[in-house]
Amino acid sequence: MSESREFCPRCGETIPERPEPRPGEPRDPDRVLCNDCYFEEFDLVDAPDRIEIRVCAQCGAVHRGNRWVDVGADDYVDVAVEEVSEALAVHLEAEAVDWEVAPEQVDATTIKMHCRFSGIVRDTPVVEDVLVPVKISRETCKRCGRIAGGSYAAIVQVRADERDPSDGELEQAERIAREYIADREEKGDRNAYITEVSHVEGGLDMKISTTQMGGGIAERIIRQLGGSYTSNETLVTEDSDGNEVYRVTYAIRLPRYRPGEVIDPDDDDGPVLVRSVRGNLKGRRVTTGEPFEASFEDENAPDARRLGTREEADETTLVAVEDENAVQVLDPETYEAKTVARPDYLDPDADSVPVLKSRAGLHVLPESDGDAEDDEA
Repeated sequence: MSESREFCPRCGETIPERPEPRPGEPRDPDRVLCNDCYFEEFDLVDAPDRIEIRVCAQCGAVHRGNRWVDVGADDYVDVAVEEVSEALAVHLEAEAVDWEVAPEQVDATTIKMHCRFSGIVRDTPVVEDVLVPVKISRETCKRCGRIAGGSYAAIVQVRADERDPSDGELEQAERIAREYIADREEKGDRNAYITEVSHVEGGLDMKISTTQMGGGIAERIIRQLGGSYTSNETLVTEDSDGNEVYRVTYAIRLPRYRPGEVIDPDDDDGPVLVRSVRGNLKGRRVTTGEPFEASFEDENAPDARRLGTREEADETTLVAVEDENAVQVLDPETYEAKTVARPDYLDPDADSVPVLKSRAGLHVLPESDGDAEDDEA
C-alpha cells in the first residue's frame, strides 16, 4: 500500500501533514516548506527602520494622522512606546505573542526602542529582538502658530455703565475668561485660546480665538457680574475660497452700581445698600432694613447718588437704643452722639456697629458682608 507524502520544494525533506486553514483564514504560501527552510527567512515582526514623532516645541502636542493631539506628557518615552507599538506588525501565523520594550534615551531628540517579541509558530517557540530608533522632531502646531501670529476672531470688551469697572471686577472678568478657555482645552478643544489681554482706559479688552468662545465668555461674565452685552460684526478679510471672514466684538456693560455700594435713589425713601446686580438691582434700605428692587421702568438700575461703600464704613459705639425706629451712635469723626434711623437688621445688644457717613447723613450698615451680598454667592 502506497503512502502519500509532501516534500519541501526547497530541500526535499518530508513535510508532516498539516491541517488546512479554516474558512476565512488566509492561506500561508510558505506552508509547503519544512520548518528548517521556513524559519531560515522567517520574521516574527515587521518593524520600520525609523519612526519620527512630530512634537510642538511650544505646547508639547503630538501630530497624529492629520491633526495635533494634546498628550500631556512630561517626556516622550511613553509616546514613543505607543507609536512603536502601532507601527510594528506581528506575523499572522504567530500565536501567544508577548513583547517587552526597553527605551534608551540617547539624547533630547533620539530614543532607541529595544523590543523583544516572543510567540508560537508551527508549535515552535520563537523569540526575536528588534531595535527601532525614534526621532523627536520639534515643530510648531497650528494652534501655537495662530497664537504667535496674533490670530483672533472675537474681542470681548468689559466696560461699566456710567463708571469705570473696579480692579476686582476686571480681575474677576479675566479669571472667568481664562477658566472658560481652560474648560474647553480640558475637553480637547485645540481652538480654545486667548491671544491677548489688555487693560485699557475704562476697562478690559480680550482677544479670543473664535466667535463662539467670545460669546461664551461674554455670557459667563454677565451671569456672574451682572449687566448686559451687545455684539457687532466687522468684515476683516476673505479666505482662500473667497468666503467673507468676520470678527465679532462683544461689548459688555457692567451694572451701574456694585454689590456693597450705598446709593440714594431719587424716591425719598432713603439710601439703599446694593446686594445684587444680577438682573435688576436688589438691595436693602439702610434706614429700615426693608428690601429694595429696581422696577422695570428703571432699566435695572435707578437714578441715584453714590454715597459710599461698605469698605468705607467705620466701626463706632452704639450709645443707646431710643425706640424701635431710632438709635444713638457716636459720630466716627466728631465723636458726638447722633440719633440715626434704626434698621431692622441692627442688633440692639451690640456694643458697636458699622456706620457710613456721607452727604446724606449717618447710616448703620449690616454687620457682615454676607448680609449685604448674599445674592452674589
